[in-house]
Amino acid sequence: MKWIHVMLGALLVGMTACRHNESLESTKVTYYTNPVVPYSLPDPTILQEGDQFYLMATEDIHNVPILRSSDLIHWTEIGTAFTDATRPTFEPGGGIWAPDINKIGKKYVMYYSMSKWGGEWTCGIGVASADKPEGPYTDHGMLFRSNGIGVQNCIDPCFVHSENKNFLFFGSFHGIYFVELSKDGLSVLSGETPLQVAGNAYEGTYIHKRGNYYYLFASIGTCCEGTKSTYTTVVARSENLFGPYVDKHGNRMMDNNHEVLIHKNNMFVGTGHNSEIVTDKKGNDWFFYHAYEANNAKKGRVLMMDRIIWEDGWPKVEGSVPALQAIAPSF
Repeated sequence: MKWIHVMLGALLVGMTACRHNESLESTKVTYYTNPVVPYSLPDPTILQEGDQFYLMATEDIHNVPILRSSDLIHWTEIGTAFTDATRPTFEPGGGIWAPDINKIGKKYVMYYSMSKWGGEWTCGIGVASADKPEGPYTDHGMLFRSNGIGVQNCIDPCFVHSENKNFLFFGSFHGIYFVELSKDGLSVLSGETPLQVAGNAYEGTYIHKRGNYYYLFASIGTCCEGTKSTYTTVVARSENLFGPYVDKHGNRMMDNNHEVLIHKNNMFVGTGHNSEIVTDKKGNDWFFYHAYEANNAKKGRVLMMDRIIWEDGWPKVEGSVPALQAIAPSF
């Protein structure tokens, strides 16, 4: 009988070791490094559809690049929103900047800025839609432009759906404004007049609702001067979508007051124009933004990702600087 006990003992030891290895495997920590995409993808916007994420950015040599990922770390470029034949033309010689992708009803609706450097009164915001997030997108043309709506530098759109109404926030260093949109999001309501919610220090608006507060994220400083860029991501909050947005001390964003979310470090500079916030399966929040690598600015404004931590009702990033390496999102 002794050999039976020996065999049973060996079997139990083997089973214990197997369970131990399985436990180690299940608790294995995965890391990612910044930048998550090491080439220029400024002004990112992101949309989740099922278990896939779609990201767009300011065009470089493309007609608004579209990338797809299932884990927020590994991205594949799958096409462009427009072709040379279908791209908007309402601003001759203008580029397409800072897209904002959303799902409205059954349509995928992309707002975009069309501008050229120095064209602060001829730039404007247009809209396009598609049946699938990857396109193809049909351009519906200009919603408005600066010289028609009376707001200088109308770029950087941000769509917000609140209380069964659609709104578009926009603006760049001449105040942040909003207008109400139609139910399908493809036009501005007749008779709308832009109303201001933040001062002239900001651009790249994104508004996030959490609990009882709306959080207005924006960027200050210079975006596009390589290692001399001073771009910094800031935030203020309000109990009302239309403000007043205030900092931790109650000072108003209309007077250019805010809290700093993330700024430069020795590795990355120009940390700005953040995307929508994405929540992973563990409830952790993540956001994308762009920055220059301090030792290789020629790459352009690369795609960065960091985790947002909520503390006392305010968002923060660990150390207020970009992570070089961090624990990856859980999907």
